[in-house]
Amino acid sequence: MKVLHVIPSLDPADGGPSFALPLMAAGLRRAGIEVDVATTATNDEAALLDGGLANPVSPEGVTYFYFRRQTGFYKVSRPMTRWLDRNIQNYDLVHIHALFSYSSWTAANLAIKHRVPYVVRPLGVLNRWGMKNRRRLLKRISFRLIESRILKNAAAIHYTSSQERLEAEQADMKTPAVVVPLGIDTSEFETAATAARFYQRFPTAEGRDVILFLSRIDKKKGLNILLNAFAKVQAAHSKCLLVVAGDGEAEFVGEMTMLAEELGIGEQVLWTGFLGGEEKASAFRAASVFVLPSYSENFGLVVAEAMTFGLPCVVSDQVGVAPDVEEFQAGFVVPCEDAPLSVALQQLLSNAELRARFGENAMRLARERFSIEAMSGSLVELYSRIVDQHAVPSGALATELR
Repeated sequence: MKVLHVIPSLDPADGGPSFALPLMAAGLRRAGIEVDVATTATNDEAALLDGGLANPVSPEGVTYFYFRRQTGFYKVSRPMTRWLDRNIQNYDLVHIHALFSYSSWTAANLAIKHRVPYVVRPLGVLNRWGMKNRRRLLKRISFRLIESRILKNAAAIHYTSSQERLEAEQADMKTPAVVVPLGIDTSEFETAATAARFYQRFPTAEGRDVILFLSRIDKKKGLNILLNAFAKVQAAHSKCLLVVAGDGEAEFVGEMTMLAEELGIGEQVLWTGFLGGEEKASAFRAASVFVLPSYSENFGLVVAEAMTFGLPCVVSDQVGVAPDVEEFQAGFVVPCEDAPLSVALQQLLSNAELRARFGENAMRLARERFSIEAMSGSLVELYSRIVDQHAVPSGALATELR
């Protein structure tokens, strides 16, 4: 089977999807699926690509096609459209990642034109927070004119958590749907990674109880809640340190650093910037607790990564993996409020036995539900059903998927 994945960007600055897709593609390749990926790149990114934009790049047996984009907003790429129109019929299925993006619109239209079935992974944009807090009016208009058609004609919608699916269905999504959690693979770092690398770069963290927040610095991530909660935690646990690892828009990062100063915790918050690869793994090793108090998170890939390293987690009830964290007792699930968040953090910091028990449960959860193999197997099953039943009326497939 030959499958094309289409995503607007693979720039790490664009967050979790840029990390999740290569893992998904590699896992599918190992499962015997021939995988190509089509995405867009800025001029600066193009200069860093091996062979430039004219030639595909093929790590781990997955072929990546990069197309220069003409705009930052909506990531318009006319070269991608021309390539898709010439090549999309060579694939058995197309897996579209994201909505409210040019690549999603052009891939769906051309898949329909060439009668190729496609799956859409919305990346959480159909949930209440995303629809209300991200360009609300523009999204309403775009959804009515464009996204609703993309979803209506999809063979299936791929949600990564039950919570994401529930919120979308509350918005009256009728397209056949399936929940397939993302898979993670940190095996190359798990055994070799130690906290030493992190301490060498950030010596003030050594000997401290590190609360780690590792994510894109964005309004939806609940960092304001975390800073207010940490001010209360730090008053009771002077040995603790909050590590904020990630990049974001300079204006918002400035607002958050100013809030930390106003709360009197400026010296107790370490802003590391983006950490990836072995540096990220070392940060996980140095941490005592991982925290993600997002207002909205369709899955929470970084939470799954943290659990792989045996970290107990504190997440908001708006994070997609929150029900799994609760079920496996891998941490605490709290509302998006600073008081319960501070209580949960203090409980973990003051109880080493509880941290150890939650950490063991976290590793078990990551192995059982968030492995590359589990994700790949579920996707291969989904793809096979769609391709085999492509000529079957959509109602039959809808019944099977639901």
